[in-house]
Amino acid sequence: MKSFLRPDWLRPRWLLALCLVLPAMGAAQAAVTTLDHIAAIVNDEVITRQELTRRYEETVRTLKQQNTPLPPREILEKQLLERMITELALQQHARTTGIRVDPAQIERALQRIAAQNRLDLAGLAAALERDGQSLESLRATLRNEFLIARARERDVDNRITVTDAEIEGYLQTQIQQGVENEYNFAHILITVPEGASPEVIQARRARAENVLAQLAAGADFAQLSASHSDAPNALQGGAFGWRASGKIPTLFAEALKPLQPGQVSPLLRSSNGFHILKLYDKRGLDATLTVTQTRVRHILIKTNELTSEADARNRLLQLKERIDNGVKFDELARLHSEDASANKGGDLGWINPGDTVPEFEKAMNALRPGEVSQPVQSPFGWHLIQVLERREQDVTQERQKLLARQAIRERKAEEAFQDWVRQIRDSAYVELRPLN
Repeated sequence: MKSFLRPDWLRPRWLLALCLVLPAMGAAQAAVTTLDHIAAIVNDEVITRQELTRRYEETVRTLKQQNTPLPPREILEKQLLERMITELALQQHARTTGIRVDPAQIERALQRIAAQNRLDLAGLAAALERDGQSLESLRATLRNEFLIARARERDVDNRITVTDAEIEGYLQTQIQQGVENEYNFAHILITVPEGASPEVIQARRARAENVLAQLAAGADFAQLSASHSDAPNALQGGAFGWRASGKIPTLFAEALKPLQPGQVSPLLRSSNGFHILKLYDKRGLDATLTVTQTRVRHILIKTNELTSEADARNRLLQLKERIDNGVKFDELARLHSEDASANKGGDLGWINPGDTVPEFEKAMNALRPGEVSQPVQSPFGWHLIQVLERREQDVTQERQKLLARQAIRERKAEEAFQDWVRQIRDSAYVELRPLN
């Protein structure tokens, strides 16, 4: 897997789907004049009552837009405060371990959000103001999202490996089980802290069983997710969307297999806590697939504390000028590219649709064979891209191996991510103050 190739769990979906009403990511550092205004202390920073109220109001607007019934305020505020504590702990971890976000990256994200909503920055600012927000609060939201995403990439995603033996074992299992299924489902998670006492475990189990009982009595799953789930997607009704059975934990796949659409699983126990699943739909994945493959090569310049976004782009502009003047692309890739493909002249081989991040794929698809792109930004840095040739290819077997690799990576990464979040949250010093 090339360093910039993207399994599904690395896609920056928020860049594609951000709307004008955004819940603030993490706690902005507002001035605190009295202790009564503090909702929680997280290490050496605070979450204020005003920040919690603002998050609550934004969340209520979002839930109403989704036509999700509102949980009681006290329950929802408690859930939101716990999420804000976890987010702030993750942000602190990212900052203290050296991760920085280039302001230019944030400005480009703002421009993209504005364009997706058919606005300029002034129009975006006005729209946010009408919803009780500000451009500066959105900047803070984006900055914190970038911090956490980069920390996850460094501490979790980049450490996941998938062996050929694992892929073969996965495919053999699929053959024995028959055609792999894909599930559209949602999830409620009641976390259990690492090293929790029997009393804490029993209290969390009772909470989960209460949720299960409410579902059996006809309660709305999305509402219970918003009010009780500790999962990151709780406010989205716990929805996972369509996932192949191999891309989800085995515990989930086994629980979903006998369910019919609309049914809810029994209570499931994992190292992270207690889970409840609801199946919305399922389908098979046995279709033959013919795709247009692209043979492509690239030069990657990564951004970091020493190389800014502008520096990386300017370096690639200079390299492109040399290529336009006759210098060979592969020679410059060997000398300058910071990708593992550098020793092969930047050659990535034959690429299938969906193998790369959207920014890379869009630029690649716009090129004719032999053509070199302008500098292209992706979550991994800046690229010069050259398309060498294209072909139509039956990739049914190759697709199965690719899906297997992605499924194993996604399963490992999701489990590792949940463990990582829990460890950082459990290691943070947290002091809660009364909300009333």
